[in-house]
Amino acid sequence: MKHVSGMLAFLCFVVATAGAAKLDYPSAQRGSVVDDYHGARVADPYRWLETPDSPEARTWLDAERTLTSSYLTALARRDDLRARLTQLSGARQTGVPWREGGRILMVENNGSEAQSVLYSIDRDGKSPQVVFDPNRLSPDGSIAMGDFVMAPDGKSLAYNRSEGGADFSTIRVRDLATGSDLEDDIVGLNPCWTRDSRGFFYAQSFKLEGAKENDARSGVRAYYHEIGQPQTSDRMLKEWADRAYWVYFMTSEDGRYALMAAEKGLVTELLVIDLGDPAHPDVSALPLQVLRGRDGFHTPIDWVQDKLYLRTRLDAPHARVVVVDLRADRGAAPREIVPESRDVITDAVITGNRIVVNYLSDVHSRVGLFTLDGKPAGEIPLPGIGTVGWPLSCRPSTPELFFSFDSFLTPSSIYTCDVNTLKVSAFRTTTAPFDFSRYETKQVFYTSGDGTRVPMFITAAKNLALDASHPVFLTAYGGYGATMEPHYSADIPLWLETGGIYVLANIRGGGEYGEEWHRDGMLEKKQNSFDDFIAAAEYLTSQRYTSRGKIAIYGHSNGGLLMGAALTQRPDLFGAVVANAGHYDMLRYHRFTAGAAWVTEYGSADDPKQFTCLRAYSPLQNVKAKTCYPPTLLLAADHDDRVVPTHAYKFAAALQAAQSCDAPVLLRVAQNASHSYTSRPEMLAEHADMWAFILASLAVTR
Repeated sequence: MKHVSGMLAFLCFVVATAGAAKLDYPSAQRGSVVDDYHGARVADPYRWLETPDSPEARTWLDAERTLTSSYLTALARRDDLRARLTQLSGARQTGVPWREGGRILMVENNGSEAQSVLYSIDRDGKSPQVVFDPNRLSPDGSIAMGDFVMAPDGKSLAYNRSEGGADFSTIRVRDLATGSDLEDDIVGLNPCWTRDSRGFFYAQSFKLEGAKENDARSGVRAYYHEIGQPQTSDRMLKEWADRAYWVYFMTSEDGRYALMAAEKGLVTELLVIDLGDPAHPDVSALPLQVLRGRDGFHTPIDWVQDKLYLRTRLDAPHARVVVVDLRADRGAAPREIVPESRDVITDAVITGNRIVVNYLSDVHSRVGLFTLDGKPAGEIPLPGIGTVGWPLSCRPSTPELFFSFDSFLTPSSIYTCDVNTLKVSAFRTTTAPFDFSRYETKQVFYTSGDGTRVPMFITAAKNLALDASHPVFLTAYGGYGATMEPHYSADIPLWLETGGIYVLANIRGGGEYGEEWHRDGMLEKKQNSFDDFIAAAEYLTSQRYTSRGKIAIYGHSNGGLLMGAALTQRPDLFGAVVANAGHYDMLRYHRFTAGAAWVTEYGSADDPKQFTCLRAYSPLQNVKAKTCYPPTLLLAADHDDRVVPTHAYKFAAALQAAQSCDAPVLLRVAQNASHSYTSRPEMLAEHADMWAFILASLAVTR
């Protein structure tokens, strides 16, 4: 690549400035494994790292841990960064309250706790009473507890617990009168109580006969558990012999109906059970299938008597709201209530006699109200341009709506709204020790390689001089139809006060402009995501916000894959790369734990055509020997059973072997952490390491 030689001189300067010498990487034996994919032979020399408990892998991992720790602890600003992050994230953090069991519940962290505490509050948000404190059971946060579900009678609480926040979890039941757990210990997740408070629905993964040892989700079953009974006696309601399904449950407020939702890629199967008398629910009743058999993603909103309201992408890439009359039995057909529009519907609920619809309009929120038959009923006034978070929280029986609101420069706060009067009141506000008035966010639109117009948010100091001198932190996601909206984190002011620019690119593969935007960045079009991201970096240099080598990039999960692709396709463009929990071996990702569920998003190397596409961009298979890669930090978690950390192990070994210059390639593995959970102490340590690495790599001295 013609830019590499020029970049080498810059990187050598950066590394020298950071006080680092060429690293002596742990020895990683190159195995002889070669796979045959439809006649194409592909070497996999680090296959042995897929067995991380083997003696060879453990020795290598221990050496990597020692190397990384030595490098990061020597960075001069690391301790100061952690102290500042602790200050910036030390404010009270409140989740959106919800009504359950005759109470208003909320989770809140005082800013220093390892895990958030579940509280019961009064209508004004005052007089909080502790319902459940996970920190008493796991002071260091190594056992994650959450998904708190109160029984309708308010006497019991079902909650999930898992080691390091892993997807594999158990459900425990706490007697709130005694403060102790019952004997019920259920392997499963997503509990949902029936109205009589005598039991709950839940989902459980299982292995099909002949499944491989590392395949943790061969299938999913839905069960009903009766409190006090052994799990072996639980009633199985439905089985999906496909590990790709994600199953959850919902019940109507009156307890008459229960719903099972099974999501697989872009399709949702919905099954409704008529439980009959809520005081004596019949969980053995046959389920009614709703909207099955067509390519559409459906999300249940709520019931109003016998009518089930749904948000659906069926025949509506930007989503619409429909209603199904369950009295029509198996002849039920959806009727449109809120039609599709230019703006994307991201969430919808029913509160009082109103449908509340959260729209995404050019990647920021607006909230519209409709009557139950679809007539417009006004909009909720928001505090500014930003994001109304998921979920909106309410009950059909009350006009009170709870919602969160934040932006890049506005910490998340909780608000209430009476949908009859449209009066909005602050419920819980959050502040931070930072002068936000000195900064601003602008939305720009740039052109990708194929001419597509892509939105991007740029947050920086006001009156910024466009002299190409500023360090940039660029992030994106671009997958699964997920939207990346303006959200606050303590990392943003930390970066801004170093003189940096914080940038979010809304690349294809996300859902910012509906399902078309998603489909243009998935399967055989996945390269569009990478092209959009690379074009974002090039726009920032062409407009003189920054220059090559002064851009740090970061992504998590699918965003980690994005980082791996950007790194291997354009190593000349970036000054630092931080990839977190990425899937880097796209030829084998579907063979591990939940990976098979992503085949609808990426495709599978088992298919000849899809193999060709995956092989073209899979980061691991596109590492090139004797290449100068920019400073790279690969983050992984030891309990991640969704994107297994062996992706990062193999990628790190390959990059270290290929590295031709002094720029470091490091692997950091978080302890007692998983894909979506990290305790507060470990989170602060990881983020401090990341920012110290970025500042050193970009030679930022401010």
